[in-house]
Amino acid sequence: MKNFPKILASTLVAVSSMSGMAVSAQAQDYPEKPITIVIPYAPGGSTDVLGRILSQSMSKFLKQTIVVENVGGAGGTLGSARVARANADGYTILFHNAGHAAAPALYNRLPYDPQTSFEPIGSVADVPMILVARKNFPANNYSELAAYAKANPDKVLLANAGTGATSHLCGVLFNNVTGLKTTLVPYKGTGPALNDIAGGHVDMICDQPASTTSFIKQGTLKGIAVATKERIPTLKDVPTFAESGLKNFELYVWHGLYAPKGTPPVALKKINAALQHALSDEEVVSKFDGLGAKPAEKAAQTPEGLHKLLASETARLSAALKTANVAKQ
Repeated sequence: MKNFPKILASTLVAVSSMSGMAVSAQAQDYPEKPITIVIPYAPGGSTDVLGRILSQSMSKFLKQTIVVENVGGAGGTLGSARVARANADGYTILFHNAGHAAAPALYNRLPYDPQTSFEPIGSVADVPMILVARKNFPANNYSELAAYAKANPDKVLLANAGTGATSHLCGVLFNNVTGLKTTLVPYKGTGPALNDIAGGHVDMICDQPASTTSFIKQGTLKGIAVATKERIPTLKDVPTFAESGLKNFELYVWHGLYAPKGTPPVALKKINAALQHALSDEEVVSKFDGLGAKPAEKAAQTPEGLHKLLASETARLSAALKTANVAKQ
């Protein structure tokens, strides 16, 4: 019996080693079952549209089904929390936008840390923002809007998809940069906000072209200005802010892919390979282009690239929201 502790220790080491080998083998065979991409917003919004395009191409590369799950609410934090709590096995990942970096500055009790609760996989795309209005809104460009808003303080209703959404961040920055006093009106998603603008219940929204272009082309909404240096090819009739009187208001929304902290490196490497393949897929690039989106630069498509971007944007948005006196929830 004197050797029993040694025998037990050896047995535990052997079992542990076999367990590690089993986990490693499973990781090497990844993916063996469908993968879920969580999009932390309601269906139909810009991030949802881009995520679905991306998932189709990645699915073909990985030779496995990718299921898109919309977990909206609380400015994208509910979906993010869902992924942060998920098993770190590579079968649940997060597709999020710049709102991920703004969350710490907007919420007091965030149930995760955007920078430490996830494994960055890679940046996906940059999308410009566009200001659109109901079709019978008195102003047709930024100069006319500024004059109208100054003559009617607090009466211009600027919708957004909820606190923390990119449309909310754009509205906050727009008011802060221009000094105009528009009233921010939160909705539970981009879809309901756009429907209310089309119905004439609110005036405008600052959002991504993926969700607004079809409304503009149908004549349901009208484009006021795009936050880019040059006009968007798919919306050539909509001027830039600079063209219509507001200099240096350029705003792009970036998107990234994340996995829960501790996800095996083999799985992360395969997901990143699928991501980079998708971003060089001519069909994906064409569909992104039609939405005004540009695939991320090659260096940003890596875990290191997304890590740096998230860190810098968290600091930038935190400072901007503090300057704009946006209170935490």
